[in-house]
Amino acid sequence: MMSPFLLKSLLLVCSLGVIAPNELFAQEHELGTLPPPRKLTEKQAEVASTNYQKYCALCHGADRQGHVNDHAPSLRSKSLFESGVPHAILRPMSYGRKDTAMGGYLDEVGGPMTLDETWDLTYWLFEQAGVERLKLSTNPVHGDIKRGEQVYLANCTTCHGVKGEGVTAPALGNQSALAHNTDEFIRHAIQNGRQDTPMQAFKDKLSAADINNITAFLRSKALGWKEERTILKALPTPDQYVINKKGDDPNFNLQDGMYVSSKDLNAALLAKNKMVLLDTRVTSVWQTAHIEGSIPFPYYSDLDETVAGIPKDVQIIAYCSCPRAAADYTIKKLRDRGYTRTAVLWEGVFGWMNLGYPVMRGDIEGVAD
Repeated sequence: MMSPFLLKSLLLVCSLGVIAPNELFAQEHELGTLPPPRKLTEKQAEVASTNYQKYCALCHGADRQGHVNDHAPSLRSKSLFESGVPHAILRPMSYGRKDTAMGGYLDEVGGPMTLDETWDLTYWLFEQAGVERLKLSTNPVHGDIKRGEQVYLANCTTCHGVKGEGVTAPALGNQSALAHNTDEFIRHAIQNGRQDTPMQAFKDKLSAADINNITAFLRSKALGWKEERTILKALPTPDQYVINKKGDDPNFNLQDGMYVSSKDLNAALLAKNKMVLLDTRVTSVWQTAHIEGSIPFPYYSDLDETVAGIPKDVQIIAYCSCPRAAADYTIKKLRDRGYTRTAVLWEGVFGWMNLGYPVMRGDIEGVAD
């Protein structure tokens, strides 16, 4: 921490116009640069590029531009990669963001990539960004939490939501994000914005003190956070794909020839209609919670492998949390394969839950029913 005497001296220098407040802010909190992370081999970079297009491009964009689906953030912003490699990228990629559409892609939580592949993809993203890594402080940021809440409500809620839930921008109240990111990472994003996105830099709009206050306010939302570990379930086998095998056909009236409402799907489930439910999210989030009877059928799956056991004469309904991007993508591929009895859940699984319809919760370590 800077001593009170030194702080007063520096503020006096600022008031005399010798150092601008923004320069003071940078001098106090940015501690030079770090050497670049390890360089990927040509083969590692090729695999990482392929994995990005397979797993990430649907939401983050083929050119890493972000906000293609579900307000997924840009993965090419300078301020992100100069402050966020490796862990601010690796951790959400590996373990996901709870209560968002971002699932975990690491195999130990049910995702499709090994630990080495997630690391390589992290470094590939950094190489594509073409920036230097700043050495930022790991010390806590102190500020007035009450004042920070007021400033947050006045400046941030249109995009990030009153409760940090995310509206057209990432959820800042997400506890896994707060646990994975340092105070300085948060403050750096507020100060410098995210280039090529709607997230503006606030260094010329808010005082350094108020940026500290917002940072302290957001950090306060992580208090009491406790990591829960999902116990992985065995994946359904082909003989379990069709639910209610002796039931009637649901005979949905599809909107635009594609979409079924949560109300109609719930009624069909209560009536024990014969269906196949496809959860098109990454398998790790199916493990956490899913509509009963659904099977994990990730949007990036190889259809030659995954369609085995799925008949063409049974109504198929796909859902995701985007709310429809991954499900739309999957159903279009199935229709190209001749699966005509297909539909997408209009509201997505979050909309389904928000309407009060049930999901199956995964088994959580240390939690007894």
